[in-house]
Amino acid sequence: MPTASVRSLCKQGLLKQALHNLQLMDKGNICPDSYTYACLLQGCVNIKTMPEGKLVHAHIILTGIEIDLYLGNQLVTTYAKCGRLADAHRVLDKLNRRNEVSWTAMIAAYAKHGYGIEAFRLFSQMQLTGTPPDNFTFTTVLSACAKMGSLQQGKEIHASTIASGFQYDVCVGSSLVDVYVKCGSIEDARRVFDKMPERNVVSWTSMIAGYAMAGPIDDALSLFQEMPERNVVSWTAMVVAYAKNARLDEAWKLFREMPERNVISWNAMVAGYAQNGLLDEALKLFERMPERNVVSWNAMIAGYEQNGHFAEAVKLFKQMLLTGLKPDPDTFASVLPACAQLAILVLGKEAHEDIIRSGFQPDAFVGSALIDMYAKCGSIEDARKMFDKIPRLDVVSWTAMIVGYAMHGVGEEAILLFEKMRFFGMKPNNVTFIGVLSACCHAGLVDDGWQYFHSMNRDYGITPTLEHYCCMVDLLGRAGQLDEAQIFIEKMPFKPNVGIWVSLLAACRVYTNMKLGEHAAQNLIELDPTNSAHYVLLSNIYAAAGRWEDMEKVRKMMEDRRVRKVTGCSWIEVNNKVYPFFVGERLCPETDKVYAEW
Repeated sequence: MPTASVRSLCKQGLLKQALHNLQLMDKGNICPDSYTYACLLQGCVNIKTMPEGKLVHAHIILTGIEIDLYLGNQLVTTYAKCGRLADAHRVLDKLNRRNEVSWTAMIAAYAKHGYGIEAFRLFSQMQLTGTPPDNFTFTTVLSACAKMGSLQQGKEIHASTIASGFQYDVCVGSSLVDVYVKCGSIEDARRVFDKMPERNVVSWTSMIAGYAMAGPIDDALSLFQEMPERNVVSWTAMVVAYAKNARLDEAWKLFREMPERNVISWNAMVAGYAQNGLLDEALKLFERMPERNVVSWNAMIAGYEQNGHFAEAVKLFKQMLLTGLKPDPDTFASVLPACAQLAILVLGKEAHEDIIRSGFQPDAFVGSALIDMYAKCGSIEDARKMFDKIPRLDVVSWTAMIVGYAMHGVGEEAILLFEKMRFFGMKPNNVTFIGVLSACCHAGLVDDGWQYFHSMNRDYGITPTLEHYCCMVDLLGRAGQLDEAQIFIEKMPFKPNVGIWVSLLAACRVYTNMKLGEHAAQNLIELDPTNSAHYVLLSNIYAAAGRWEDMEKVRKMMEDRRVRKVTGCSWIEVNNKVYPFFVGERLCPETDKVYAEW
């Protein structure tokens, strides 16, 4: 029979031949049944091809066949699994009958693609229709809550599992443990775990991973030792637990004892070394890996970036691209700050081009990192172009641009952007206010600075931190209001740090306030006695006032304390290579040519 032939071809993965036979059936006026259409749709799902799926759907509509529950569910599943969520939802809405399979297919698609709120909303709608969820529905919507980190919604679904009698299902129980762990409620996770009549390796591993993230690690070890059976994921979870707690010897011992290892296990050990600053050990292990994925490279790149080895981070990123691996947002989250810290625009632009070539469309997260990179590399124009291209701006994007303007001394632009941000209803955070207050410093807007400082707590419930107080001291000092700055420091709810006294001392030097400058310098030297910059600032104040004896005392104090002045350094970039120059040194091969020009 023609229908049997179509079904057989679909099961063999021969979709093109099956569709050809469908055309032959048209010519013979043979109408496929719903099961044949469902087989064709499943064939489209298997190879993730939506054009053919739409063709089959159109054929169903043209033939006028009744879309029964089975075929309707297959249509929803086809669109959902091929990533066409809007089309899948439209099909779901048009179905005359729906069951738990219909709803769960759509909920699973939303959860998989990161639309947790839509998944939860659809689950609630499903309950209102009286359709009872099954265990797969619960595990699916719980996975969405775990990804969102939504504890409240997780608890609501937990209550639904109890009402439906699924709380003791091993898969549902494991998902509940996972939700509570990822939402940071380790006690609730343990209560669910302890009440489970049956546990599988997923339940045990989720609980161990929870203790790995939140501690205590001894509880993780106790559970690991109690496990009736372990798999590679369980072993890896325990390795991660040790690594996160900087117990790397024990992590390494466990890693070596693993009966089998996969790329995730290797990644866990590499990341453990890298995160704890043991970059040589991390690199040795990285080079020994039998296979590497993007997470492996990310672990090393992030390790270099977080430990201040920015050039090595960029170099490794370039090596990763040569392997053909496609970077992900985590890759860019490490390499862009590294480019920013190096302040080499050409490297930053190359990284941006790599993002474009990889096919990745910068979202607010990566877009914000690009804004920060361009600003720190000196191109505020490119930073603004990137800001304007982000389709959905979040508070981080706005803040990155505001801070960038402040960094470049364009205070008025920063404040205009801040007001625009507030106009659009975006709530600023504490970092946003650091940018705004810094902008006020550069623009000399003392009254505006006071207004924004008081607005933090009054309008947004943000308690100013020491950094905000430091910005205010800097603002008052730059404006020459040194007495006000001193009173402000005395009334601070914090003990002044180095940043506060540096700002005050610098202002005292500009406005030649000897008495207050000495007071600031004494506090600085007491807090940070090995930093030569503090002694030099005080020495310069004395020199400007002609107090040569006091200046000599400061220099003598430096000698007695063996404080050496940090050698000045500058660098230039020529043909994509950075050349550093230190004061007085002649080690650079190009030094003679440079001096010859002068």
